[in-house]
Amino acid sequence: MFKSLTTRIIVPTITLLVCGIYAYTFFNVRHQQAQLIDSARENTELLLHTVESSIYNTMHLGNVQDVGSILAMVGQHNQLVGVRIFHPHGVILRSSNSSEVGRTVSFNDYRLFQSPKNYGIFDLPPYGEVLTMVKPIYNEVACHTCHGTKARVIGILDINYSLSRTKMQMLEASRIFIISSVAITLFLAIAISLILLKFVKRPLGRIIDNMSRVEKGDLSVRIDYSGKDEIGRLITSFNSMVDRLDAAKIELEQLHFQQLERADRLASIGEMAAGIAHEIKNPLAGISAAVTIIKDDLANVDPRYGILDEVLQQVQRLDKTVNDLLFFGKPSLPELACIDINDIIDRTLKFASQHRGLLHIEKRLDLASGLPTVYADGKQMQQVFLNIILNAFQAMANGGTLTITTRPITREGRMFVRIDVADTGPGIPPPILEKIFTPFFTTKAQGTGLGLPICSKLVHLHNGEIRVSSDDQRGTVFTVELPACSVNEIDDMRREREA
Repeated sequence: MFKSLTTRIIVPTITLLVCGIYAYTFFNVRHQQAQLIDSARENTELLLHTVESSIYNTMHLGNVQDVGSILAMVGQHNQLVGVRIFHPHGVILRSSNSSEVGRTVSFNDYRLFQSPKNYGIFDLPPYGEVLTMVKPIYNEVACHTCHGTKARVIGILDINYSLSRTKMQMLEASRIFIISSVAITLFLAIAISLILLKFVKRPLGRIIDNMSRVEKGDLSVRIDYSGKDEIGRLITSFNSMVDRLDAAKIELEQLHFQQLERADRLASIGEMAAGIAHEIKNPLAGISAAVTIIKDDLANVDPRYGILDEVLQQVQRLDKTVNDLLFFGKPSLPELACIDINDIIDRTLKFASQHRGLLHIEKRLDLASGLPTVYADGKQMQQVFLNIILNAFQAMANGGTLTITTRPITREGRMFVRIDVADTGPGIPPPILEKIFTPFFTTKAQGTGLGLPICSKLVHLHNGEIRVSSDDQRGTVFTVELPACSVNEIDDMRREREA
C-alpha cells in the first residue's frame, strides 16, 4: 500500500492535517468552555451582589424577617438550586429552602468559605455540577444593634448556581466544532488527494508506463506535458534522454553494421594472409638454405660475404613475420602447469640482457618471496615477458632503469599474481597508447605490429589480464595479472580444454 509515492505523500499530509485541526479544535473548545464558565461565574456573582444588596437594605430597615422571603424569591431563579446564609460555625441561618434552616452547611460550601477563593465547582446530586460562590456578611455599624460588636462576620451568603445549561451550551459548541472540523478535514483530504492524483500520480504513471516501453526497446515514445514544474522538467529530461537513446541506437546500429562488414573483410584477409604466409614460408626456407650454401663457399673478406649475410638477416626477419602472422591467426593452445613465475621472469631477463648495447640500462628485480604458483604455459609466458622487456629496452635507448615487480593480489574473491614491468623511457603518447594492442599497428620501421597483440592473446588464453599505463614523466608500466594455482581452477581449466 505504501509503495506508492502519492500514498506516502497523501497519508502523512492528511495525518498532519487531522492532528493540526483537532489540536486547534481541542484548544478552541477548551477556551470556549472556560469562557462559558466565566460567564456563569459572572452571572452568579451578579446575583450574589443583588441578594447582598437586598439583604443589607432590609436589615437596615429592621425587617430581619423579610430576609428569608428575599432568599426564597431569589431561589426561584431557574438556574439557582440554593441560596442560603450560614453562620461562620457552619449552621444555616436563612435559606431559600426553609427545610435547610438549622442544619449544617455542606462540607464543600464550608471548605470554600475557609479557602482564599470565593467560588468553586462541585458535584451536587441530583443537580449535577454547580458553581458555588460565597461572600461574607460583615458586622457593620447598622448591624451592631442586633448582633453586637464582637463578631466581625455575622454570616456567609452562599449561592449554588446550576451549570446544566452551561454544560449543554458547552456540549453544543463542542459538537459544532467537531462536526465542522470533520467536514473541513474531509474536504481538505479529498482536495489534496485529487490535486496529488492529478498533478503527481498521473504524470508519474505516464512516465513509468513510457519507461517500461523504452525498456522493451520502443524508443518512439514521447510524453506531452505543458507544465513548467518539477514534473514538467522531469518529463522534458525523459524526452531528451529518449531522443539521445534513439540517436545512439541508430549510431550503434550503423557502427555494428560497419563492424560486421569490417570483421567479414578481416576474416577474408586473415584467411588470405594465412594462405600467403604458407606460400611464402616454403620459398623462404629454400632461399635461406641456398644463400647459406653460397655464403659458406665465400671467404670472410669477400665483399659478397657481407651482402649475403644481410640477405640472410632479411630472410630471417621475413620468416619471423610469417611465423607471427600464422601464430596470431591461430595460436597454439597453452600447455598449462603450475609454474613459478618469478623463475620465468628471472630467466627471461637474463636472456634478454644478452642484447647488444644494454650496459647503460639498470635492471631491478623486486620479486615477492613465497609467491603462489600460476597455472600457465612457461614457454608462452616467457614469450610474453621477453616481448615486453625488449620493448622496454628499446624505449630506453639513451639509458634508464627497468624495474620488474611481482606480488599476490585478490580480485573478486580469487587469488592472482601481478607482474609490473616498468621503464623510465619517454612514455607512450595517448593516441598511440590506445592502439598498441591493435594487430599490425606499429611505430617501428621494421616492426610487424603483432608482438603486443600476440602477448594480449596469450595472456587472455590463460584467463589473465594485461594493461598498460604511461606517463611522459615516469615512463611506461605494463601490468600482467595471472590466476594463481588452485585445485578447483586446475580441474575446471582441464575440463574446458577437453571440451
